[in-house]
Amino acid sequence: MKEIEIHNKVLLTIEEAAAYSNIGVKKLRSMTDKIDCPFVLWNGQKRLIKKQKFDEYLNNVYTI
Repeated sequence: MKEIEIHNKVLLTIEEAAAYSNIGVKKLRSMTDKIDCPFVLWNGQKRLIKKQKFDEYLNNVYTI
């Protein structure tokens, strides 16, 4: 199986999103626990980060 680089992915794991954004895993878990989180996609109990929505979110907030 070929490894896809993070910048080419549509969905990121929490660990990939942490590396991508320099936001800690614990903070990302806390952010994605919220029911109205616009950038989380649940696949069973696994949470994935919608990279485009995550980028939009980060571009529009001052603090997290």
